[in-house]
This record gives sequence, structure tokens and C-alpha cells, in this order.
Amino acid sequence: MQGSSLLPGLCFLLSLSGVMAQKTKGTCRQCPQDASCVNATHCSCHHGYISESRQQYFTYPLEICEDIDECKPRISIYCGVNAKCQNTKGSFYCRCNAGYKLLSGKAQFNNSSENTCQKITPSETTNSTKELQQVVENIESLLTNKTVWGMEEGRNITATFTSILQKIESVVLETALKTPDQKLQKVQNRTVAVETRVVTDNCSKAVIFNLNAQMNSMDIHCSDVIQGNTQGPSVVAFVSYSSLGNIINATFFEEANETDQVYLNSQVVSAAIGPKRNTPLSQAVSLSFQHVKVKPSIKKVFCVYWKGTKEGGHWSMEGCFLIQANKTHSICSCTHLSSFAVLMAFHREEEDPALTVITYVGLSFSLLCLLLAALTFLLCKAIQNTSTSLHLQLSLCLFLAHLLFLTAVDRTEIKVLCAIIAGVLHYFYLASFVWMLLEGLHLFLTARNLMVVNHSSINRFMKKLMFPVGYGVPAVIVAISAASRPHLYGTPDYCWLHLDQKFIWAFLGPICAIICVNFVFFLLVLWILKRKLSSLNSEVSTIKNIKMLTLKATAQLFILGCSWFLGFLQIGPAAHVMAYLFTIINSLQGFFIFLVYCLLSQQVRKWFGEIIKSKSEPETHTLSSRFGPDSKPSEDK
Repeated sequence: MQGSSLLPGLCFLLSLSGVMAQKTKGTCRQCPQDASCVNATHCSCHHGYISESRQQYFTYPLEICEDIDECKPRISIYCGVNAKCQNTKGSFYCRCNAGYKLLSGKAQFNNSSENTCQKITPSETTNSTKELQQVVENIESLLTNKTVWGMEEGRNITATFTSILQKIESVVLETALKTPDQKLQKVQNRTVAVETRVVTDNCSKAVIFNLNAQMNSMDIHCSDVIQGNTQGPSVVAFVSYSSLGNIINATFFEEANETDQVYLNSQVVSAAIGPKRNTPLSQAVSLSFQHVKVKPSIKKVFCVYWKGTKEGGHWSMEGCFLIQANKTHSICSCTHLSSFAVLMAFHREEEDPALTVITYVGLSFSLLCLLLAALTFLLCKAIQNTSTSLHLQLSLCLFLAHLLFLTAVDRTEIKVLCAIIAGVLHYFYLASFVWMLLEGLHLFLTARNLMVVNHSSINRFMKKLMFPVGYGVPAVIVAISAASRPHLYGTPDYCWLHLDQKFIWAFLGPICAIICVNFVFFLLVLWILKRKLSSLNSEVSTIKNIKMLTLKATAQLFILGCSWFLGFLQIGPAAHVMAYLFTIINSLQGFFIFLVYCLLSQQVRKWFGEIIKSKSEPETHTLSSRFGPDSKPSEDK
């Protein structure tokens, strides 16, 4: 009966699918990119593309047309000897290998039948580059002429610099255009390196030229080199100067903060295209700079260009962006052509005064609470057990870590000493978190065994486990870190772990894992307590004990280090708020330990009362003996 009732619905769905298929079959209004409609019924990919389903005709509107790479195996277009295939979007072309050229002087051809690649003879190379070599020598003599720059000061030197750069670019472009048969020319001497590339015909938008000079390079799209020029060859030039940084240095950078110590950390390079100059680019150029000095992690990188003005000129970041940077290279992207460089700043982040005060006051108060807690755990005989041992070790590790942080984290004068301080801080903070993990484990085992009284087994287990784990695991982590990358302990600003090469994860990795595990323990404890409370009778004393344990378990959320997770949320618009919240809560962790384990403990409060009472009784006895009924005041003689 049930099957027969489903049959009409199934038939309806099948008929509806048939109607939709017919509708799809009769139209192709939504052909994908790089495809066109055929006979108003099907779609077909353009020449040079193939559908993802490998069907010539299709109706599926979400089909994709992929570029056919004619230069890869299976197709592998043969361009002939001394030539290679270059794939482009929807097409391909052939070009001669480096050191060869077509008899026609063109930059590319279509197939092997058009291959006339011939080796460029030394005489051709010499003749075509001779004039460019002379230009480079003239540039060097100009830039090294002390009389040119020695007489100039301030705005005059920037005006002279702007004028000379423009003239150099013009001369290099004109010289390269005189020898269009020589597509690629490279000339270099001690202080100047030039590479030019001439384009004599149209090229695909996908073609990118790479030019190199003195370990610096530039990628520019061929379409931007041509700029719609159909009257003759076009040229792109890339020039690198090794001595200009001494003339136009970082003092001409007006956009740096007053606290930043800026310096030039690359060679100055110039890029220009001709014969159409100063035309906007359709796509940004990519510039790769080799650093003059290795970049430390605290350095701030600026991609700049020389901006000529009526007053002269200065370095500007307008239109230039840093793509990526490592210790030896920086890659910049710029939307225009000019002269470029990489500036770096010894950038010290400004500290928030309020946050600094909160940190020092909070940690000082936390140190006092941790000291009182540690003394309580040591001297109060009534509470000494496995739990107290855990609390004591956690208090000691946090006390030593916070004390060292407050007194020595900024002692960076002696590099070796700073590295040792960083290593000790790394160890004590890791040890603190491992003891937090053991606290969480002990709390979970205690709650689990509320159902069955088995405290002795817990104590035996924890006594065997806690000291080897609490002090051994962090020692292993720090030993491995120090042995593998000792140079990453200590930074120029603080005695802590470097951020380079993700070394900070030697600390963040373990604490992330511990926070997650402790949070799971916390949830399990709450679940166990909820079950226990629901199964209890109305025995008041038992319910009071369970409620106190629940209160302590809630406070454990902070003691177990779960609030450190706020440190990972210091991103985006809420970063400032999270920084304050993180600092306040975690600087009071010692207070929470003293509150939960000492002030909320009836046995500890009783012990405190006995101490206060014993201190007050001798004073009372002394006063009564001095001013009792038998005592007589002395008489003046």
C-alpha cells in the first residue's frame, strides 16, 4: 500500500524532470565564458578551449571551458629547431630560443614552417650593444662626478636628480630603438646595469617580459610595453644603479613616522617604456629587490618611487605596495613606471601607556597573591595533599615566570644574556601551562570519582605522574627548540621568542593544545556535576559540598588558563578591547588561585584565624601585665 501511494509522486517528479530537460535542450542563453551558442540549442567552447566534460557540444549552464595548453605533452606543438612553444590563453605562439632571432626580425611565429631562427653572431651583438655600452659609461661618469653633486644641497639636489633620471631614461630608450633587430640587450659596469627589450609586433596580453639588472628584476606585461603602438617597434628598459643610494637616501622620504629610523636597503632602479612615455599601465608591474642588508623581523618595509615635483622631488609610496618580503628580498607592485627603491625602518611599536600600567600593576598584585598562596600551601598542615602539591607547583612556576618577565624581559643589552632570559621565560611559562593541564586532569578525575569513592588511586596516579610531566615535558620542548634554533631566542626589543620562521609556535603550539584539553575537562566536570546533583537526595551537607565544587569548577576556567584564548582574538576592530580584556584577566590569575584555593577553603580560613588569634594573645597578655591591679606607677622624685 505504501509503495502504491508513492508511485504517483515519483511519476510526477520524472515527468517534471523530462519537461526541464526539454526546456534546457531548446535554449543556450547561458553559455559559460569562452563559449558561444550553436544553432540556439547547444553551447560550444571557442577555439583553443575544451569543456570540462570533454564534450564538443553541451547544454549544462555550469559547464566550464578550459584553456588547451598546446605546449604540453599529448599536443606539444613543434616549433622547429632552436625554438620553443609559448602557451597563451586560448592560443599559443612560437619564439626563438635565447641567442637566436628570426630573419624577419619579428618576435614570434605560428608554426615550424615559419621557423627561420638563426644564431646571433658575436659581431651583431657587439655592434648593436656598442652604443648602449657607451651610454652606460657616460651615465657612470655622470653619477660618480663629485662636482655635479657636491655643489647641490636640499631642494637643488632633488631637482638635479629628477632631471638626470629623466634624461637617462630617454637616452637608454632612444639607443635601444636604434637597433630593433637586437631584441634583448644587457650592459653592465661597476655602478650601472641596463637591460632593454624591443618588441616589433603585437603580442598577447598573457605575455610577460622579465628584465634583470644587478640582482633586481621587473615583470611587465607585453601589452603595456606596446601601448597600442602600431607605427614601429616599442621598447622597455630596466636600469639599476648601485651608487645612487648615497646621493638620494631615506632623508627624502616624507611619509615615515618621527619614531621610525628609515634607511635605503636596496639599489635604486628605473623602469621606462617607449616611444610612448608617461602613459598609464593597464596592469601593475612587479619589482623584485635584493636587500643591501639582511632584514631583521622588526623592520618595516616601504615600497617607494621617486616623485618629481616643482620643488624637486621626494620618495613616495603612492601607487606602490609591498607584496611580500623576507630577509634577503622584497617584492613590490606598482601601478606606474618611475625610479623605485625599498626603504626600511627600525620600527618600534608604540606601547599603550594604560595597558602597560595595567600589566605591571596586575602582575605585581598577582605576584603578591601567588606568594601568599605558596606560603599557605607550604605551611598549612591541614590541607597538604596531592591537590595542594599541584597548586603549589603551579603557583611557584607562575610566580617565577611573572617575576622574571617584570624584571628582565627588556634586558636586551647583552645578546647572550637576553637569549638565556628568553629560554628561561619559555620554560617557566610552558611549565605553568603543563601544571594547569595537570590541575585540569586532577579536577576531572576527582569529579568522575564522586560516583565511586576512589581517592587513593587518584592520589597514587597523580604522585607518579605530576613531577615528571610538570617539569620534564617543558624541559624537552625548550631543549629541542634551543638546540635547533638557538639564534631565535631574544629579539632586539624583548628577551622572548622570535616571530621569524614560525618559531613562536614552540610556545603557542603547546599552550593551544593545553587550553583546548583543559576546556574539554571543564565541560566534562560540569556535566558530571550536573548528573550528580540531579541524582542526590536532600541531604544538605552533600548538596553544599557539590555546590562548592561547582563554584570552584567555574573559577577553574580562569585558573586552568582557558582565558589565555583571548590572546588569539586580538585581531580586527576588536583587537584593542581584547588586549585590555586579556591583560586584566590574565594578570589576575594569581589572585584567582589565592581566592579559590585559600580564601574559599574553610580549613585555610580557620588556620588564618588561629594565626591571627595567636598573634593577638601575647600582645593582650603583655598589656595586662603592665597595667594590671598589682602594678604601680613610678613616682617622680
